Amino acid sequence: MTVNRVGMVVHGGHPEAVAAAGTVREWSADHGIACKDIDVWDTGERRSARQEVAAAGDPDLVVTLGGDGTFLRGARLAAAADALVLGVDLGRVGFLTEVPMTDVRSALDAVYEGRHDVEERMMLTMRASRRLEVPSDIEALMRYGRGPLLPPTSVRPDCESGGEWGVPLDVAALNDVVLEKLARDRQISVGVYISGRLLASYSADALLVATPTGSTAYSFAAGGSVVSPRAEVLVFTPVAPHMAFNRSVVAAPDEAVGLRVLERSGRAAVSVDGQVRGVIGPGDWIGVYASPRKLRAVRLGPMDFYGRLRERMNLTDAPAAVADGTPAPLWPVSTPPPGDLAHLAMPESPVAQP
Repeated sequence: MTVNRVGMVVHGGHPEAVAAAGTVREWSADHGIACKDIDVWDTGERRSARQEVAAAGDPDLVVTLGGDGTFLRGARLAAAADALVLGVDLGRVGFLTEVPMTDVRSALDAVYEGRHDVEERMMLTMRASRRLEVPSDIEALMRYGRGPLLPPTSVRPDCESGGEWGVPLDVAALNDVVLEKLARDRQISVGVYISGRLLASYSADALLVATPTGSTAYSFAAGGSVVSPRAEVLVFTPVAPHMAFNRSVVAAPDEAVGLRVLERSGRAAVSVDGQVRGVIGPGDWIGVYASPRKLRAVRLGPMDFYGRLRERMNLTDAPAAVADGTPAPLWPVSTPPPGDLAHLAMPESPVAQP
């Protein structure tokens, strides 16, 4: 890949991220490459991803410096520009970032010299019964404890509604799309449809549709299944449902998940990767399905997802399982497994060429 323009998404609240951003600027200057900060929180009114990447000169590599939250912001921008994204890690429970802060320069060298792989991640997009809006009377509530709001989602410019269902929204979610209650003392009532068939009507705090990448985020916290990031599925998970059936449902990528707000429900916020993008009310619906676009993430080595799951979630072996014998063997992903377990090793991940 030829790197001509670099865009940076920096977690400005961490001195280490700010220092690493300086390293990226120095590396870019040394190689004669344009480098610009994008998605900066303190510039006032937020802009759409397309506006932000256009203002940054349409970078072909987006570098994020922070944790998974910063990576999600960068992923939104990279997807809009069809750019690669490289995650530099500063988080504590991260599953998305690729390299430590100390390795920024060597990671950029690897990308510049083509010594990297490109891993494609499934994303979600949406249709809705109408355009999404954030009412002015609840804007202060949505902003409490957050940065400035992103603008409501726009309609995709590359397609017409025609005879198809709903309004096609310009959304690319890497983690999840969430429908959540606004009033603390009132759950939302929603009919959930999968592949056009009614699954059930839920009364819950929230209902979410996650990608495999997002299965270890909000969906996991709500009791959802952990899914390999190599899979392509939609994971529907209810949050605190007032009913006996509280399980996740894993759907195929061509099976859209529809969420219809019922007539006696209160208003519900629509969040995309943790950012509120609109509010809908009784009679409104959204449909979530696999996006034709995929995130293209830089990988510099093998992705040890299950090792990271064990580490990040602090998984420990059951005392009863290891009390009277030898614990199950554990080895680094960079070394061969024991001979008698070699047949269990994960096959090489299929990756796109840079």
